[in-house]
Amino acid sequence: MLLGLALGLAANAAGLATPMVTKWVLDTLGAGESMARPIGALLALVVVGAAVSLWQWRLLGTLAEHIVLDARAAIVRHYFRARVGDLQRRPVGELVTRATSDTQLLREASGSIVGLVNAGIALLGTLVLMGVLDLYLLGCTVAAVLVVAAVMGALMPRIAKAQAAAQESMGALGGALEGALRAIRTVKASRAEARSTERIVADARQAAAHSVRAARVTASVWTIAWTGIQLAVIAILGIGAWRAQRDLLEISSLIAFLLYTFQLMGPITELTQNTTALQAGIAAAGRIREIENIATEPSGPASLPAEPLRAPVAEQPVLVFRGVTARYGPDGPAAVQDIDLAVPRRGHTAIVGPSGAGKTTLFSLILRFLEPERGQLLLDGHPYAACGHDEVRSRLAYVEQETPVVPGTIRDNLRFTHPDATEEEIRAVLRAVRLDDKIDSLPDGLDTSLSSTEVSGGQRQRIALARAMLRTPEVLLLDEATAQVDGLTEAALQECVRQRAAAGAVLTIAHRLSTVLDADRIVVMEHGRIRAQGTHSELLAGDVLYRRLVEALRIAAEEPAVATR
Repeated sequence: MLLGLALGLAANAAGLATPMVTKWVLDTLGAGESMARPIGALLALVVVGAAVSLWQWRLLGTLAEHIVLDARAAIVRHYFRARVGDLQRRPVGELVTRATSDTQLLREASGSIVGLVNAGIALLGTLVLMGVLDLYLLGCTVAAVLVVAAVMGALMPRIAKAQAAAQESMGALGGALEGALRAIRTVKASRAEARSTERIVADARQAAAHSVRAARVTASVWTIAWTGIQLAVIAILGIGAWRAQRDLLEISSLIAFLLYTFQLMGPITELTQNTTALQAGIAAAGRIREIENIATEPSGPASLPAEPLRAPVAEQPVLVFRGVTARYGPDGPAAVQDIDLAVPRRGHTAIVGPSGAGKTTLFSLILRFLEPERGQLLLDGHPYAACGHDEVRSRLAYVEQETPVVPGTIRDNLRFTHPDATEEEIRAVLRAVRLDDKIDSLPDGLDTSLSSTEVSGGQRQRIALARAMLRTPEVLLLDEATAQVDGLTEAALQECVRQRAAAGAVLTIAHRLSTVLDADRIVVMEHGRIRAQGTHSELLAGDVLYRRLVEALRIAAEEPAVATR
């Protein structure tokens, strides 16, 4: 930055000297002397000024890109350190805009700081040299510049406000468009293309209105600046000619003064442009600083021990809830209350309950997406509070119901949680989820992009399950991981889950008949509390809500229907 400033000062010096050397050329011509030296000096100034300006532009351009890169890297790091709940409360499109469009405005603003300094020095230097030539004409020029500056200063806050509103509306537009494109199948199936288009176009109109308002204010500033300069030039030309007629000013000095007057357009224009860019950058920086308000996950003070626990496996649950209560906001209702639950080190535990019962909240607590308000969780007998988030998650694997995949190939996705997995390990989990033959049949095999239409939703779900199993976690969390597969494949995956349950804990949010029947133990939730626990037979005989859930899941297809009491 300092070197760029110094180069700018050097370029300014060359520019400021040019009118004086031009005066030298004219005086030499009038005296009938050799023109070699003044012409040579004028050419040298042009060459040196061009070379220094090129160096400055390249240097500042590189510096600006590094500033943008650092800002984007900081934003992305903050996103991935943020608490899941706080992050998900903001539209994805808006978060993307912060890291793309807003940081690009920082690029322009970073160069504008040097531009403002250089333009200010160039303006001051020009005025000083104009004073050396003729103080009277300088007074006229300063008066015109002050009027222009006063009007520009009055308009600058309006530019900042308009720029901030335009950027805010662009973020809203990005969020709306991103959400609609994610749900494009639903939009089309619902014949809602026209409504969605109109809603997003309405956001675009609002963004355009704010941008037009900002453009109009900026145009007003430019018009006032240029008009003021042109009027000043006309006035100075008339007054200068009048003074030259009376031998109060040399013709060469008048020409040099007029050249400086024309040069004033440069720094004043740069001041206007750079001030506008700086205002936009300040507005963007304010939006980026909002990201810092997203709470991040703390690092735990300790790590889980690597050595095996001394307690017998049968006596030591892998995961324990002790009187856990949690809510999603300080003023919100409790999502779960007084949860007491011990998850065996081996076996399949299914969680069932009506919508809103708190099933997903249990998973959020286990994964530390949400912290308990009261009570504690223990993993391998160690309190969560004594362990870092990364340490806890290193013992877990999670498959979401929506089975998100990361950009890249099938191989990239499988290695996402286990980057060092060997080819043999990858092949083993693919066989377990009955996906090896399908992937071998693809032209690019494991290197097939997951954006390809050759990979179906059910196959993506199996890839997600294989990815989780590749880690061989202590606890496998499944949010109905067989929701999008056919019956034959589901049976194979259930066998895969049974094998995993024989070696470790499997905890499933159950929405399907087969999952409930296959579980070793079932937890029934209602209104954020655990209502009952037991086997399928025990709960079917002793819990009214469970019988209703069984009927809703059409368990009668496997067992005789049970009357609801």
